[in-house]
Amino acid sequence: MELLRLDELSHGLANLSMFPYFDVAHYVVSIMALREQPGALEVSRVSPLACWFSSMLFCFGGAVLSGIMLAEPPVAPLSNSTNILLASVTWYLVFYCPMDLVYCCAAMLPLRLLLSGMKEVTRTWKVLGGVAQAHGKYKDSLLVMVANGWAKGQGLGVKEQGFFALHVLHMNAGGVFLLEGAGGGLLRNFEQLVRGVWKPETNELLKMSYPTKVTLMGAVLFALQHTHYLPLKKRHLMLIYTVFTVVNKSRMMLTGSTSSPFAAIESAVYKTLFAGHAPYRALPSDGNKACVDNGTTSTKEFSKNGAAGSPDGGEGGPPKEEAEPEEAETASCKKND
Repeated sequence: MELLRLDELSHGLANLSMFPYFDVAHYVVSIMALREQPGALEVSRVSPLACWFSSMLFCFGGAVLSGIMLAEPPVAPLSNSTNILLASVTWYLVFYCPMDLVYCCAAMLPLRLLLSGMKEVTRTWKVLGGVAQAHGKYKDSLLVMVANGWAKGQGLGVKEQGFFALHVLHMNAGGVFLLEGAGGGLLRNFEQLVRGVWKPETNELLKMSYPTKVTLMGAVLFALQHTHYLPLKKRHLMLIYTVFTVVNKSRMMLTGSTSSPFAAIESAVYKTLFAGHAPYRALPSDGNKACVDNGTTSTKEFSKNGAAGSPDGGEGGPPKEEAEPEEAETASCKKND
């Protein structure tokens, strides 16, 4: 009986329409993530156009990146006037609403939990849509399906990008303030350039955030299901993945945890496959001088006593007879270089 109910629930989820309520939740959370980035409010006052364009990248970045990967027009996602209008109205209300009512209300913990959970539901549809789109063109390419599903589900959301300050609760005497990033987005650096910011060290591939990881996991699972390597019905996989993402997002927001649920698996895989013995020798210390010639290393110890000594022999420089061989060796090193 319970299995029958779960099957009905999976049917209902698979037939659930994202427009307009879930799409609006996605736009609100994404644009709030943009607003919470350092300097975003200043840009919104100086250049509303740049702020609006960044907001559209936050909302539609995954679809734009997916189009680029499949050699389709990257502006195609912006051709839906209804969605653009809805996202634009959301952008204006989040940044410019009188008395900042919309942002203040949406930042309240209960409402933000609801909006974030609805946004995670849209992630399932975006990942699945990206995998299905790639499967229509490259039926035998598992890698392309995974890459496109990952890009479409992550994108900027900027991605949840712009940065993913994972949902963190900051407690103080005045109350509880929730800061939520949009997610580790693959277009983050480009979006930052629009706002006049260049931080290449924030590249999502260098340090993947939780949204990037969970989106990649979903892309792999849905690609395996599409190619029949995973013996599971699509609607059942959608239900399992959606419940997983919503529960984890809510847990991270409520507990203020920034730890990834994949940390233990990542650590085990890294130690098993990638933490081999380093084949390189340690660099010489500051007190040593190395001279390398044809694979051999000659090291000369220098005295660390830098104080000038008395002429009659205190803690001054080395004796003349010791200094001359040292100078000769230094000259030899330079010649070999």
